[in-house]
Amino acid sequence: MPTISPPFVALTFPAMPVAVASAHWRTGTWARSAGFVRIVPVLAGMLLSGPAAYATGENGTPSTYFASDPTPPVKLGGAGHFVILTESGITDVPMSAVTGNIGVSPITGAADHLSCAEVTGKIYSVDDAGPHPCSIRAPKKLTTAVNDMHTAYKDAAGRSATTTNLGGGNIGGLTLAPGVYSWDTDVDIPTDVTIKGGSHAVWIFQISKNLVVSNGKSVILRGHAQPQNIFWQVAGKVALGTTSNVKGIILSKTLIAMKTDASIEGRLFAQTAVTLQKNTVTAP
Repeated sequence: MPTISPPFVALTFPAMPVAVASAHWRTGTWARSAGFVRIVPVLAGMLLSGPAAYATGENGTPSTYFASDPTPPVKLGGAGHFVILTESGITDVPMSAVTGNIGVSPITGAADHLSCAEVTGKIYSVDDAGPHPCSIRAPKKLTTAVNDMHTAYKDAAGRSATTTNLGGGNIGGLTLAPGVYSWDTDVDIPTDVTIKGGSHAVWIFQISKNLVVSNGKSVILRGHAQPQNIFWQVAGKVALGTTSNVKGIILSKTLIAMKTDASIEGRLFAQTAVTLQKNTVTAP
């Protein structure tokens, strides 16, 4: 086998027989072939363990980092067909703009106060009392979705944390790498927070109390971070301040309240109610 000198190291993979140490460094990309080792740059003193994750930096230069146990996403099951799913209803101060399917269950469809004109998608109810004339009666579909919502909540809450009580619950101004973050406090976002990573990276935020995003503040994505890979598991209430902008899937055990002109690219899953006030909600 040829000698490989620092700052490069060869990584092998399970169930991939190593024929020779071979890789090509192409402009702007890392290339590899099945059955070969991977050649990657490594910083001096870095301990390598586990698979490598790849992301392109903002200047277009490929960067490499290593994770000992990459976080898998939370599986949403049937809940993933919805952008808003709630067990005790949706209140609304019109006009809101919702892109994606919505559903309420087990409460009657009469508790869904969004109008047909505010939803680009389908509106599902357990009975015939949903918004007229667009509501679709689908109790079995909704029961499955709500059960899967609970399963997703438990999954997110049960992950092993990689970071605990960051910032004492104040994460404003921080840039967050992929991982599982846990707090036994409220989590406040009084200034913009940045989530940065690759397109397959996952963030899970376990919050034992409330999540509060201040008026006009944003969750900003950098690198190739994707909103569908960001999960906010909140045991308490969620309050998204006026004109705030949030990214990710909110799994709340209680209320999700969006204040006037707040927006989210993600999903709102509440085990109680969702309240809207001239909001924009867009499925990722």
